[in-house]
Amino acid sequence: MSKFRMLLFAVIGILMSGMTVFAQEGAAVVGDNANSVSKYRALAAGIGFAIAVFGGALGQSRIGAAACEGAARNPGAASRIQTMMILGLALIESLVLFALLVVFAVVKAS
Repeated sequence: MSKFRMLLFAVIGILMSGMTVFAQEGAAVVGDNANSVSKYRALAAGIGFAIAVFGGALGQSRIGAAACEGAARNPGAASRIQTMMILGLALIESLVLFALLVVFAVVKAS
């Protein structure tokens, strides 16, 4: 644990030492700053949506696997398991679509 803690503090120190690189130089770059912010906003929105889609895909795959396993163990309850699986899949997909809506709202704001 001590080596991990030392590595963590070293990484944090290195990252904090680079903060001065991002300081603004003055009024000469004000016009360029707005352009950079809009680019990074779109990039961050895309990465955030990719994380949401990845999480949704993992959730849907786990639900499908659990439903198949449950139906294999108890074939008499397969219809009830399928109903619950479809409900769970719909809720996960709605969360991913909500994340897409948020991405569009963030990118449109710029």
